[in-house]
Amino acid sequence: MDIPSSTKLTIVIPCFNEKQTIRSIVDAVRSAPYPQKEIIVVDDFSTDGTREILANELAGKIDRLVFHETNQGKGAALRSGIQHATGDIVIIQDADLEYNPDEYPILIEPILSNRADVVFSSRFIGGNCHRVLYFWHRVGNGFLTLASNVFTNLNLTDMESCYKAFRREIIQSIRIEENRFGFEPEIVAKVSKLNCRIYEVGISYFGRTYEDGKKIGWKDGVRALYCIIKYNIFR
Repeated sequence: MDIPSSTKLTIVIPCFNEKQTIRSIVDAVRSAPYPQKEIIVVDDFSTDGTREILANELAGKIDRLVFHETNQGKGAALRSGIQHATGDIVIIQDADLEYNPDEYPILIEPILSNRADVVFSSRFIGGNCHRVLYFWHRVGNGFLTLASNVFTNLNLTDMESCYKAFRREIIQSIRIEENRFGFEPEIVAKVSKLNCRIYEVGISYFGRTYEDGKKIGWKDGVRALYCIIKYNIFR
């Protein structure tokens, strides 16, 4: 399917307790390249004032705002947001400032040029800048990516990276089951079983510390390994 020049992007932003960054990320997404954009924000029952900022200050800047009445996790928030998408291409965007919306052209170019149906990003390839942070996170990411590749027969370098772009009909055809960070290995496993073209592109990365609000922990790594096995073997 050829993508017309008037391509509409849907950006799905899951958020939980991101009052320090939610204004900046919404503004950054609105000002990012490509004028035809639909912004969907799913608040996963924030308790720090994020919901109030979204409902009042930012309501006019968001095309669809979804509020969860209980905290369910990133996967559940993405499930809620993706079902409302109407754009030609769906992009997943975290609500923190670790990933730069100005790089949307890099992410979606393989789809626009009709070479790809799904594009995964990588923080470990290309010449873009990366903040230097946790060694053991990098080790864990490498192990999980390798384990995922063993089962999917893909050669990804960064299975856990946030930025992903999909032709809308592909991502909406996938039933997302994971509620938390298990979304990443689940979606890679399920996409690998589809008859679609998968590309990977290098991006910059401005990682944050736990003091800055980073939420993922070692338990999520254990769950990710479980999901790799579950969705590649038993689904």
